[in-house]
Amino acid sequence: MTPARPSGPDDAPHGRAPTAAPDTSAAPDASADAWMAWMDALPQAVLLTRAGLVTRVNASAVRLWGVPQERASGRPVLEVVRRHTLETLLERGGELELEVTGRTLRCTATRSGEHTALIVEDITEHRRREAELREATAVLSHEFRTPVAALRGVLEALEYDMPRDLSQNFVRQGLQETERLARLVEDLAVGFRPTRARTLPLAEAFTRAERLLSAELHARGAAVTFGADHLVRADPDKLLQVLLNLIENALKYGPAGPGTTIEVVTAERGTWVEVSVLDRGTPIPDTENLFRAHTRGRAATGQGSGMGLYIVRSIVQGWGGQAWAERRGDANAFCFTLPGVGGLGL
Repeated sequence: MTPARPSGPDDAPHGRAPTAAPDTSAAPDASADAWMAWMDALPQAVLLTRAGLVTRVNASAVRLWGVPQERASGRPVLEVVRRHTLETLLERGGELELEVTGRTLRCTATRSGEHTALIVEDITEHRRREAELREATAVLSHEFRTPVAALRGVLEALEYDMPRDLSQNFVRQGLQETERLARLVEDLAVGFRPTRARTLPLAEAFTRAERLLSAELHARGAAVTFGADHLVRADPDKLLQVLLNLIENALKYGPAGPGTTIEVVTAERGTWVEVSVLDRGTPIPDTENLFRAHTRGRAATGQGSGMGLYIVRSIVQGWGGQAWAERRGDANAFCFTLPGVGGLGL
């Protein structure tokens, strides 16, 4: 019996053409196009080389070095990056940070045989936030030290027998320092507490703020007025913290004396509601800088952490709004926006 031979292409059934293998010649080009599209979408600058010559640069690299792909391809690395430090990094591999025209760049190089990749990421904002966090921590540490030392002094004094009126005076001092500590803790925690947003009328937050500030308003002989009511969407506690910081700033740094009035005005801005706290103080130069951590105005006196406006902006940006300061006529206006709900404008 003759053994069966393996079937082949000539064994196709009569009248049917042999099945052809699929044509995959276009697949590598399509794959390369998709890969380059992915690379171009990266925020980091990416440069690829082979044997010391550039093979690919993505869109971010083109913007960084100003050399398009068609000009970069086939050139030595130095002609594209124009920095010996980066050329050396590609040869050795590793990571370094560069300061270039006020920007901080993290540069990472990897090697695989004759192929190398250079990845450059702009970390300027990240480094700025790190610096602000370190500075804010140092400022808060200093601010806590003062009331804690004062409380220790009060408690030590109360250990001794003394006239009742004198002991009551020490107790009042202790309560003031305790209140100051409580506010510092609130300032520190409010920006990190999970958001508990709900719909509420601004008047609810205005009433809470006025009640909490009533003692200070009475002591200064000052008053605060509030504008039209609007429905908004916000965390009530965080909104209250923003209002308290802005109104207290106006009381501290605006005109002093009996009869002083702080105005809180509101306005619709499309789907947003703008709230502005106005005082009749002297014009403030460089208002944008006031919103940085531990920054105080030139006219500021007495104790203060310089964290109030930084916290205000952090909270407001958390719900997608903006916070800024400007001069309006004869008044300084410290403003912020928050999401409006509509349907209420009294």
